[in-house]
Amino acid sequence: MRILSIIIPVFNEEQTIESILRRVEQINLDNIRKEVIVVDDGSADKTRTLLKGWESKFTVLYHERNQGKGSAIKTALSLAHGDYTIIQDADLEYDPKDWPQLLRAIEEEKVAAVYGSRNLGPAKRGYFFFYWGGRLLTRLMNFWFRSQLTDINTGYKLFRTDILKSLNLQSRGFEFCEEVTAKLLKRKYAIKEIPIGYSPRTFTEGKKITSWDGLVGIWTILKNII
Repeated sequence: MRILSIIIPVFNEEQTIESILRRVEQINLDNIRKEVIVVDDGSADKTRTLLKGWESKFTVLYHERNQGKGSAIKTALSLAHGDYTIIQDADLEYDPKDWPQLLRAIEEEKVAAVYGSRNLGPAKRGYFFFYWGGRLLTRLMNFWFRSQLTDINTGYKLFRTDILKSLNLQSRGFEFCEEVTAKLLKRKYAIKEIPIGYSPRTFTEGKKITSWDGLVGIWTILKNII
């Protein structure tokens, strides 16, 4: 039986963490078994207390201090045994109901990764600045690596686990998106995109990415060109 490793990085998500874990628990993937690895990245709210109640169902790890999304992903990836690995944010912007089509695409297309693009379908858009910032980062990636991607900053990225582990990822923060994409393209791995749904949240609701992360993303693309 094939296994899907589900990596869930968490930081201060007391309002949404249990809702997303229930969705992850309940989704049926037919003949694919789920391996769920949650990493609390130094939360200071009630997230850790809530996660204690899930330790009997999922693997739950804890960073003593906040290190960043990329660091949480690397911690979880070291324990991933699945044929495939997907990143699932701990908020409710992305719904696991899109997993089956991502899995279907990676198996049918025989690619290294499948990205769920918010820009290929009628998905909602978030803040104007962040939407166009993401488009700019994607265009830079396409220019330097001669690719034709539409959404490198999507939260839904599905990988073949062996290939993901081979990339020697170094990113600690949100620039994980730029690093992993650049390294896949640099090694001539194919990335397939399919449309997904998206429910953007506001800063009041807990959105954490900032304009600084965009600048770090640009630098990450540039340093991976060499």
